[in-house]
Amino acid sequence: MSQSDVSAPVIELKNLSKFYGSFQALDDISLNVAAGERMVICGPSGSGKSTLIRCVNQLETHDSGQVIVNGIDVGKNRKALREVRTNVGMVFQQFNLFPHLTVLENLTLGPMRSRKMPKDKAVELAQHYLERVRIPEQADKYPSQLSGGQQQRVAIARSLCMEPKVMLFDEPTSALDPEMISEVLDVMVELAETGMTMMVVTHEMGFAKKVADTMVFMDAGKIVEQSTPAEFFSNPKTERGRLFLQQILQH
Repeated sequence: MSQSDVSAPVIELKNLSKFYGSFQALDDISLNVAAGERMVICGPSGSGKSTLIRCVNQLETHDSGQVIVNGIDVGKNRKALREVRTNVGMVFQQFNLFPHLTVLENLTLGPMRSRKMPKDKAVELAQHYLERVRIPEQADKYPSQLSGGQQQRVAIARSLCMEPKVMLFDEPTSALDPEMISEVLDVMVELAETGMTMMVVTHEMGFAKKVADTMVFMDAGKIVEQSTPAEFFSNPKTERGRLFLQQILQH
């Protein structure tokens, strides 16, 4: 492979640190995500996982280091942040849908406002992604009429309507009842199979084994281990990683 064939990472985090007062949430984190890579970030509560992923699209601002997305240093180029956010979809623990809008209206709002897409095109796109997440029949309902799992699938479809290059997931199943988790994970597995670049913070280790190219284990604001799923699950390099897996796989 020649040097010109090696594409730059879609996301580069360089020596990233973040403080909340005297508490250091991120401690000198460096991480690259390649196009098409599926990275799963795991670790105990308070390890910095959500802070890390929220720094990518600057929902949290870092104190030092660099966040580079598609070649744009978002810390230095705040004007480019809107473009970066258009290209980086995000799905949260909470669904963050507009309660006064129907499912279809929730999905068409972004493309029409941010991308100046004509309404008929936006509706066509929304219907395509509702098919993708397997709830086309819910288009005219309001979020309150849907189950938690359906609302989260609407949230995924809404992000996909912006046709992002990267999808970030911040513990997308943690607010769901157990029986609804698999329907959301199934949609995420299918999305991964399309080649979407994904960073996923999750405790769902079955999903990680099935989908991840790279496992990142964090503790106390640091990356403790970074390896393939096969290595991480069969032979974690650290005692901390072994203990975490024992605890989480018992549940």
